[in-house]
Parts: sequence; C-alpha cells; structure tokens
Amino acid sequence: MASSARWNHVWVGSETGILKGVNLRRRQATNYVAACALRRDEGVCAMCWGDPSESEILIGCLDGSVKLFSTEKGKFTESRQCLGGEGSFCGLAVHDSSIITCVESGLLKVWRDASSENMETQVGAGVCRMRQNPAQPQCVGTGGKENALKVWDLHRPEEPIFRAKNVRNDWLNLRVPVWERDLQFLPGSEKIVTCTGHHQVRLYDPSSPQRRPVLEATYGEYPLTALSLTPGADSVVVGSSHGDMAVIDLRQGRLVKCLKGFAGSLRSVQCHPALPLVASCGLDRFLRVHNIEDKCLVHKVYLKSRLNCLLLTSCEKWEDEDPEPTAPQADVKEEEDELWDGMETVATRTVLRRTVDPNVQEIQLGKHPKKQKRTSAGP
Repeated sequence: MASSARWNHVWVGSETGILKGVNLRRRQATNYVAACALRRDEGVCAMCWGDPSESEILIGCLDGSVKLFSTEKGKFTESRQCLGGEGSFCGLAVHDSSIITCVESGLLKVWRDASSENMETQVGAGVCRMRQNPAQPQCVGTGGKENALKVWDLHRPEEPIFRAKNVRNDWLNLRVPVWERDLQFLPGSEKIVTCTGHHQVRLYDPSSPQRRPVLEATYGEYPLTALSLTPGADSVVVGSSHGDMAVIDLRQGRLVKCLKGFAGSLRSVQCHPALPLVASCGLDRFLRVHNIEDKCLVHKVYLKSRLNCLLLTSCEKWEDEDPEPTAPQADVKEEEDELWDGMETVATRTVLRRTVDPNVQEIQLGKHPKKQKRTSAGP
C-alpha cells in the first residue's frame, strides 16, 4: 500500500530539521523526521526533486548531509555526507544520478557513485544561490555577495561560460555593490533573471553582446531574498526580507501587483508551473498560497517552526485526487515545546491591596469600635 505522503501538495523544510508535508485540500500537515531527536545543526537549508516523477526529494542539511526522502514510502531511505568547503548549502541539484552541491564558501561539487570520479570547482566566495538550468541540466548558475552571476558547464568546469559584468557607476560615480540573492533560468531561452540584496530585479541575456543586464527594475527598499517565474515566464514573483511580495513584468520592467498578508522575512517562493498559484514561506512560520491573478490568499497553514525552503508539486488536478483516509501522525516534539517542557514551574501569589481613605475610620472584623472615654468638665 502506497503512503499517504504522495498526496501532499507542498513540502517544506524547517530550521529544526523537520520535513513537513502539507495537503492543501485536507488542510493537514505531517512531520517527517530522520531521527528521534531534533537538532538545529540538521536544519534544512536546500531542497530539490530527486526525479522527474517527483517521487523522491533530496534534502541538504546544515551538518553537510544530503538525505533522500521517498514520497511513495513516506520515509527517509538514504543519507550521504557531502562535506567540503565552509558554510551551509546554497543550492542542490541532480544530474545523471549525480548530486550537485554548492556551499557558501564557493565550492561547487558533483558527487558521483565512486568518490574517485567526483568533480569540484571554485565559483567564488560569498555564494547565496546556485540553481540548475532545467533545459540544460549540465549547466548551473551561481551568484552571491560581491560574486557576480556566472553560468557553469559541468562538462567543462574550468571557466564559466558566462560571467556577468557589474552595472555602470551611479550618478556620484561610485561603484554599485554586487549582491545576487536568487536566480532562475527562463525556459525556451538563455536569459536569466536575478534579484539582489539591494532591491533590484535584473534580466541577463548571455546570447547578447553585452554582459550587463538588459533590463533592471527596483522594488521596495529592502533586500529581495527569493524569486520564482510565473507560469507564462513573462513575469517574476519576488519576496523581500521585510515580508513584501510582488509580481514584476519582465517585458517592461514595471510593477504589476503586490501580494499581501505576510508578517516576516520570506525565505522561499515558488510558482506552480501551470496554475496561477504561488507558494511562499519564511520566518513567520506560515505557509501561504496566493492566487496570482486575483491576489487572493487561497491557503494559509501554520507550521510551528521557522521555514527555510519549499517544493511545490506540479500536479494540476488537486480536486480530482483520491480522498483516502488520513494516517495518524507521529508525535513529533518541536524544539520550542522541549524548551517549555524543561522549564521549572513557578507558582505565583496574587496579593490584593486595599486603599484606605484617611477620612474613614478603620474597623477590625469581629470587634466593635472602642468607645471614647468621657471626661467630666465639672467637679
């Protein structure tokens, strides 16, 4: 019998190392953990699908391990140590049964079955994001803080096949700082869209003679942390560290609409490949699904932990799914619950105070007031 995990629409990774499967139709969230105890050093920092059928999920953790979760079996099946470099994973991908990882220090590595066949290259320090080109799986893009956008061919990793050039100096003739936070390849072309920590959205075209962006737009005043292309690939949804999310038109570089309802920094944004839906998660511990066309908040699920990344299934007919009975959830204690359970209970005593009016004589309960003695004035 197949596991009920295959009916989950969204998979979310938390800072406490829990993989959360969310069924939006039933409004139900299930926790999946690889071990009994939760540790913050096993927090999920990167996720990707392990196969085109979306039956496997690869999860990159802070301790350098990459775990394989089977949505058909509803459990973790494998774990592999992918150590090397410094910092957490900033990207995870799969190509020809090999795992592609990239860490913040800039070490890009391809992990094959035999350790002697592993390939690695240095893409520059301060990497914030590494993403794979779906049309050309052997190509990945990288970018970060003072690390301009680069496109790498893993078959020839000695030099990047495209290296972006910084924009011209500002009106004060000062250098514009580089801070690429997220990127994505546009389908059907060689163009790449990025968002920066200086609230800029840029579009690069490696096929054009210039290496500078062919389009640039700004949104808000806070760093942009995540982006995702809409189903038509003519617009991009961006999220900021201030909890703002908007749709930017990539043809004219203008703001189309804003999506509201957030209360914290956004960590991950992903649009559905066919439906007008966008899922987002962040530090406010909520998973939200908005309708891009009418800007309505379709789903909102509280998941108890701070959320780092998510994967949205490509299934299009959610309402036609088989409503099988739900399996009982495992009792998973969150890190916050363990903290509260370990604290000592302190009893408090309520003290009532009376306000005494100086003009009113105080009378003791159960006693009569003392009579004043008369003093005779005569002899």
